[in-house]
Amino acid sequence: MSDRIELRDIRAWGRHGADPGEKERPQPFDLDVALELDLSAAERSDALADTVDYAALHRGIVAIVETRSYDLLERLAAEIAALALADRRVRNVRVAVAKPRLLNGATPVVTLERGRPSVGPQR
Repeated sequence: MSDRIELRDIRAWGRHGADPGEKERPQPFDLDVALELDLSAAERSDALADTVDYAALHRGIVAIVETRSYDLLERLAAEIAALALADRRVRNVRVAVAKPRLLNGATPVVTLERGRPSVGPQR
């Protein structure tokens, strides 16, 4: 099964970066987040309680970008992945974080994919 919920083109302003001066004032970050989960219960019920509330997830993502500060995009992406995986229904998450036009017009992007550890058969 490959049901997905995606949030694309999230723009949030934060203070993240390892180079001198990058944390002095907010700068733009562009994010894409994709969740893999079983959406069949929501499909049948038409109830928000049976799926991930993507508006609430969006608020949480923006809050992480705007209220925390990290040196590395890798760490920022990992925090967002952890937020998504806090919902036990989410099996896998992909987070892409970009700093638009940072390097003479080039945009660095860090993409992390994280999944819920599977529980194997007990012996």
